[in-house]
Amino acid sequence: MTTVESPAARGNAPVLRVLYFMRFTFAGVWAALLFVTRSPLTLLAVGLLVLYPLFDVGAAVVDAYASRGAGVVRGLLCVNIVISLCGAMGLAIAAHSGMPAVLRAWGAWAIVSGLVQLIVGVVRRRMGGQWPMMLAGGLSMLAGWSFILQASAPDPDLGNVAAYMVLGGVFFLISCLRLGPRSTPCACSACSS
Repeated sequence: MTTVESPAARGNAPVLRVLYFMRFTFAGVWAALLFVTRSPLTLLAVGLLVLYPLFDVGAAVVDAYASRGAGVVRGLLCVNIVISLCGAMGLAIAAHSGMPAVLRAWGAWAIVSGLVQLIVGVVRRRMGGQWPMMLAGGLSMLAGWSFILQASAPDPDLGNVAAYMVLGGVFFLISCLRLGPRSTPCACSACSS
């Protein structure tokens, strides 16, 4: 697998910093709201569960646009868009069957999207700041399996999903802070290196 080190790939580091910081912020707010509404499966909780993959779609679209010169990464981001759209639809459908079905659908989405995140991180590793993305992708795959197993528990709820997203948000923040130290600084003061 080739790594991305073209001028176009390095040029999107400022965009990625802003995007990673936005993902960190969104994940924190989203997780707090989900934790409050984690059980029983309310309309608000279902809405939040469907919203996250849709937010992931938006982030992948922005990333793909910024990655115009990186064909492999752009292709993987397009795959991620399809995966997250399917994840949102799957979660909306699973909500009609109850918490176990929702946890299984969330787990399946976490596994597949985590794999794509891991591969994108590997391809982009020379940009810098990608080890947290690789680690997050690998952990997402493991967490996905744990959600599927948790679906069989006597009284499953969404508390672990909220905790998983907090951790994911922290990985985005670390990547924001470490991304491309030789690149132009991000517009947000939190990501300045």
